[in-house]
Amino acid sequence: MKWVTAIIKPFKLDEVRFALSEINVQGITVTEVKGFGRQKGHTELYRGAEYAIDFLPKIKLEIATVDAQLDAVIEAVTRSAATGKVGDGKIFVFALEEALRIRTGETGNSAL
Repeated sequence: MKWVTAIIKPFKLDEVRFALSEINVQGITVTEVKGFGRQKGHTELYRGAEYAIDFLPKIKLEIATVDAQLDAVIEAVTRSAATGKVGDGKIFVFALEEALRIRTGETGNSAL
């Protein structure tokens, strides 16, 4: 099993969710986060004053998946989140040692 964490632009969330549902991903966790990478923030003008925005709004997706579906998940997120500009995001993949469904006690792949 794998744990996939993706950081994407907020306006791409619906497209990514739709792409994941097309490949039968059973569930995702979505968190609104702030951060920066190579963008390093930007400046905005508000009521005549200039403000530095160091942390940009992002969406963090967390997806637990079986090994066989990993490539499809990565491809779906990459395809649907891409704009071709700096700040499209990143995908991180971790080994997931165990999963347990609290309601039924199922473990492993069947818990996903």
